[in-house]
Amino acid sequence: MLDTATNHELTLAKQGGDITFMDMVDEVEARGESQIQKFFAGTTILLTGGTGFLGKLLVDKLLRTCPDVKKIYLLARPKKNKDILKRIQEQFEDVLYEKLRKQQPNFMSKIGVIEGDVGQLGLGIGEKDRQTLIDEVEVIFHGAATLRFNEPLREAVYINVRGTREMMLLARVCTKLKAMVHISTAYSNCTINEVEEVFYESPISGDKLIDLAETLDEKTINNITQGLIGDFPNTYAYTKSVAEDILQKYSQGLPVAVVRPSIVIATAKDPVAGWIDNVYGPTGVIVGAELGLMHVLHCRPEAQANVVPGDCVASACVASAWRVARSENRQAPAQDRPPLYHCVCSEKAPITWAGFMSLAETHGFLCPSSQAIWYYSFMMTSSRMLFVLVTFLTHWVPAYLVDGAATVVGKKPQLIKAYTKISQFSEVLKFFTLREWKFHNQNMTRLFNEMCDADKHIFDFDTSCIDWNEYFANYMRGIRVYLLKDPLSTVPGSLKKFQRLKMLHYFVLTVIGLLFLRLLWFFMSFFV
Repeated sequence: MLDTATNHELTLAKQGGDITFMDMVDEVEARGESQIQKFFAGTTILLTGGTGFLGKLLVDKLLRTCPDVKKIYLLARPKKNKDILKRIQEQFEDVLYEKLRKQQPNFMSKIGVIEGDVGQLGLGIGEKDRQTLIDEVEVIFHGAATLRFNEPLREAVYINVRGTREMMLLARVCTKLKAMVHISTAYSNCTINEVEEVFYESPISGDKLIDLAETLDEKTINNITQGLIGDFPNTYAYTKSVAEDILQKYSQGLPVAVVRPSIVIATAKDPVAGWIDNVYGPTGVIVGAELGLMHVLHCRPEAQANVVPGDCVASACVASAWRVARSENRQAPAQDRPPLYHCVCSEKAPITWAGFMSLAETHGFLCPSSQAIWYYSFMMTSSRMLFVLVTFLTHWVPAYLVDGAATVVGKKPQLIKAYTKISQFSEVLKFFTLREWKFHNQNMTRLFNEMCDADKHIFDFDTSCIDWNEYFANYMRGIRVYLLKDPLSTVPGSLKKFQRLKMLHYFVLTVIGLLFLRLLWFFMSFFV
């Protein structure tokens, strides 16, 4: 059971609204020598997906906690109207790297940028850069993937499946390779309810799927997509599953490990508590509810919410690289398949969707956003009929009324477009919120126990220590500051606005209730 503190207790605990209060306390010196730091000293690393949420955390973790790392090459592609170097420079201006900037002002000298594209053959890397990687890279973290659940199958295959094959082919020719970590997902086997830390049979051969994507025309592959993915909810989970087939086939003789995180959410404490830069999954639900836009979720409230803090995943990835390299150095018998690690909280720190949203509500009420357009009013239901009814009454009716009024007065209608996106978002989420999985994580627990005390302190991914009440105090403030760009200095004014929205909300409900009773009385008197 989760302990729920009173608002008064929470206010005292978070006086000043400091979302980084743990970060302001000097860290206790870890005892002994760190074996992981020792391993990474002088190493050259290749990281794909370094501009994504988890990739950013990995870059910070490696540079800050392993200060003797020699070089980190980031594989990145330029975006429209933005040079690749400018993109990387802007990334390191984020508050996430504030501690790193203070500790190592010249850390940028250790960053190398390799222009490429995981979705292209040969990873889109030029010949000169490829040779540099072959000659220098000792550790690879492959985290690049398309996270769009509705990505067309061809694109998802090119990035998630063929990209993994291309990365394995590169790893095979790296002359100094000591370890490679492939970041998968706990939901790569979401068609079964109990998932062990083992490889399961792939729905299709990875090589065969790549051949289909490369040879079939766009129309044909789109027409057969649903037949191919079968029981998988989307092309993301399907292609991540098939990518593991590629891992098995192309990892023979290589020091490879696979990390499967569940739903990754904001950081718990490192390097800053509550840091988040995306609205994927449950974070999007919280944002929508907090702004007064989203009022219902199709969900089983009693089901486990398989979420995990981002900093736990980053630390687990670093530790798994050390572990697989150590096995290689010990000249252990070659394994048929790479070790698998589930990075999840459901085994040691379970929380239900009801508990998740309850804590979000409790802490969100203490620091509501100044951007809220309506009072917080949210419910979860597993009933499809009730979900459709509440969605119609609280989403679509207000959307058409408000946008209709906006059109009349010459303003741009916005709510219908917003609720269309929310509807699509809810449709994607329901597969994960209406079901429950049991993810075993004995391998991950064993990995943590094998670490020395210093490494357990520096690279802490022990989820049994998570205090969800404290976590959500930071999570809600992190969403406010980092996602909504709403500084904590606006909290007093936001609380006043929140009370006004509350009064307006209940006034509208009262008027609607009276109108309903009036209408009911009319019909009753008409028939009597």
